Amino acid sequence: MANPPKTLYVGTYRHVLDAKNRLTIPSRWRFAGDEQADSYLALPQADHVLVLSPLEIERLYEKLAAKALSDADAQSSIQKMFALAYAFGCDKQGRVGLPDQLLKDAGVDREAVLVGSLTKFAIWSPDRWARNDSRATGESVGDIMRRMNV
Repeated sequence: MANPPKTLYVGTYRHVLDAKNRLTIPSRWRFAGDEQADSYLALPQADHVLVLSPLEIERLYEKLAAKALSDADAQSSIQKMFALAYAFGCDKQGRVGLPDQLLKDAGVDREAVLVGSLTKFAIWSPDRWARNDSRATGESVGDIMRRMNV
């Protein structure tokens, strides 16, 4: 039996948050069942929000579940990480409501830029993304692939 197709998070999308502070996930990035409350996992980063897909959540789950309960440092780090995380799903229109603090920390006000990253995606403020976009940094896809040894 063939493996089911995986969602590819590619491209860049600009969206305006609606009056209830909800953000629309691009239809190409949605999948059957993503309306469940724990379909995606949002993790705050220094300058954006990282959103993990179910595939990435499973990978992370396996790695962290393998940490020994007696490893106090690992358990403390896991607690710190997930105290700031947020699990969510989409409504029928593909919208998500993210906590105000998560958006505020990422600098997202009324507009957001969603940036694909193959198996996950990121939510940026337009200003912060403009400084990191490869067009602004002058990097070509070839430069990036060489740096990553791909």
